[in-house]
Amino acid sequence: MVAPRYRSRSKRRVYVRTPGSITKIQYRARNPKLGTCPVTGQTLKGVPRASTVKMRTLAKTKKRPQRPYGGVLSSKAMRRVVINEARALSQLE
Repeated sequence: MVAPRYRSRSKRRVYVRTPGSITKIQYRARNPKLGTCPVTGQTLKGVPRASTVKMRTLAKTKKRPQRPYGGVLSSKAMRRVVINEARALSQLE
């Protein structure tokens, strides 16, 4: 019988062929979903699809793109926000 901690569907089942020509099931953690932009709904580029444990060990530059709103907004939405901010500043002057 499989250990109780592996019986849930939170682990994914991976069929692996061993050197002895036997196919066995390995239980591995599932990958989280890709990050999405709250404005456009696009998937975020440059943001890894890793668990929180693995994200903790990554360097800050590997976690998100180095631009304003990197890792939060898509580049298209970020451009719109920056342009709107610039317009608001120019109207104040």
